[in-house]
Amino acid sequence: MTFIQLATALVFVAIPLGLTIILKLGLKKDVIIATVRSTIQLLIIGYILTFVFESDQPVYIILMIALMIAAASQNIFKKGSGIPGIKVIIVSTLVFVEVLSMGIMLSLNIIPFEPEEVIPISGMVIGNCMVLSLLFLDKFKDEIERSDETIELILSMGGQPKMAVDRSLKSAIRTSMIPTIEAQKTMGLVQLPGMMSGLIIGGADPMEAVMYQLLILFLILTNATLCSVIVGYMSYPKLFNQKLQFVGLKYD
Repeated sequence: MTFIQLATALVFVAIPLGLTIILKLGLKKDVIIATVRSTIQLLIIGYILTFVFESDQPVYIILMIALMIAAASQNIFKKGSGIPGIKVIIVSTLVFVEVLSMGIMLSLNIIPFEPEEVIPISGMVIGNCMVLSLLFLDKFKDEIERSDETIELILSMGGQPKMAVDRSLKSAIRTSMIPTIEAQKTMGLVQLPGMMSGLIIGGADPMEAVMYQLLILFLILTNATLCSVIVGYMSYPKLFNQKLQFVGLKYD
């Protein structure tokens, strides 16, 4: 695809932009900002990845993964406001899931340690963890705020913190995992996944594209579980003090 063809594809931006103006939805500025930001960010990443792929140096691969983790973490921090130590929890979770995922794939020779393989798959792992963490934190905070009286009651009757938040915690974990599970049930029937479609468009054999996509689906299912569980079980103790008293969310 040339830059001229890419510019022509802006017609797909003009359609929603025109509709938001005609219907007075108030999203004109958001559509423009989203288009400009995504274009600039992706073009920059494109040039960076070209350099990394050509250099083929492990240090650049690690730096790219660190950059993705930093960007994803920054996007999650605001959603986790109110939970003490959430920054450490989020960064630790993303690093752990990335290291575990890559460690398993590399040690079992599922993929080679090459930038063309490691960086795109790491991006999918980290990006998926980011979305799942956002879903979990949104639901978990809502559950905690609505269940504060129940939590206090359980504690007053001798219950432990884990028992007091167990229902809220598991509800938030389930809520964050359901979209991933439901999406996988219809994968290949309702839609062709992004990675598979990209490989096919790039000229790869359809069966090879399917196998790579299955690898990503299996990874995403693991991420859906690990991210929610780790963030959840590291977060809930922060809602209690050393005397096991419920202090709740702490907003600055």
